[in-house]
Order: sequence, then C-alpha cells, then structure tokens
Amino acid sequence: MTYTTDNVTIRPIQEEDLNRMWELTFKEANPEWKKWDAPYYPHNPIPLEKFMERKSNIVNKDDYWAIETDGKLIGMVSYYWEHEPSLWLEMGILIYEPTYWSGGYGTKALTMWIDHLFNKMPLVRVGLTTWSGNTRMIRVAEKLGMTMEARIRKVRYWEGVYYDSIRMGILREEWEQQTN
Repeated sequence: MTYTTDNVTIRPIQEEDLNRMWELTFKEANPEWKKWDAPYYPHNPIPLEKFMERKSNIVNKDDYWAIETDGKLIGMVSYYWEHEPSLWLEMGILIYEPTYWSGGYGTKALTMWIDHLFNKMPLVRVGLTTWSGNTRMIRVAEKLGMTMEARIRKVRYWEGVYYDSIRMGILREEWEQQTN
C-alpha cells in the first residue's frame, strides 16, 4: 500500500531502504534532526551491521513507514499504542534532512498518514506528543486541525532549559469534517 500527494509518498519500508535509513538515523553521532526530535533523550550511533539486525522491526510493518519525495527517502511516519485496549494511538514523524524542513513535506505526509490510520483502524482519536522547543511540529499539528490537549509544564530538560511536553490530537469526526 502506498499513498502519494503531489511529490510526497508514504509507504511501508522495504529492505532496499535500509542502508539509506541507517545513514539518516544511526550513522552520525549528532545528526541535525536530533536537535528537534526529543533531544533530551540520548542518541547513539550504531554500525550498519547492528542496524540490519533490527530489520524485522521496520521492514513491511504497519506502524513504521517511509516518506519519500521524488524517489528519495527523506523521513518516516510511525504510530504506537499508548493504550491499545482503548484504541489510544499516538503517531510520529521525522524528516531527517534540514533541506526538507519547512517545505510542506511533513504536512503532506501526516495528512496521508492520519487518513490511513482512520481508514484502517476503528480509532476515535489520533494524537502526537512533542515538546515546546519544536515549534515547527506544533505548527504542523495545528495546520492539520489538531487541538492542544495537554501541556505538561517544564518536564523536558535540555541544554540548561526546561521545556513543556505538548500533547495534541484530533478526533475522527473533526478530521472527517475538515477533509470532506
């Protein structure tokens, strides 16, 4: 299954994507993207061989898909269960290279991803969690019609500063109303 809007595609990760995924995610000790994606958690590079041992966790999975533009893999979308029995699902996104930041790629990818999640699962809500230092992610969530549902103050500490944890979400009926 693949979805495409304009020049952005989301799709399951394939084995041939793995070298590129490793280069983007675990090759470098301090990649630029990590400054925005939960920088308060440590990031450790791993050798390609070690990364390949994890391939069964990401190849052809429902919860972890590639984002590409013009045939080039630039990021990923994902989801995880906060509490599966109550269908509480949270999603995430990473656009790895700064060249593709603020170009609308994330908004397009998340629009397709939310559509996919609501169409494939009996969800009543899709959410995402970020931190107050990631203003681009908050803007994307707002553009998608998400509501700030929680701001947990000063719980993310990074480089001598406390930041808030931000939880945003959209209900199925809100999504359907704005996309129809």
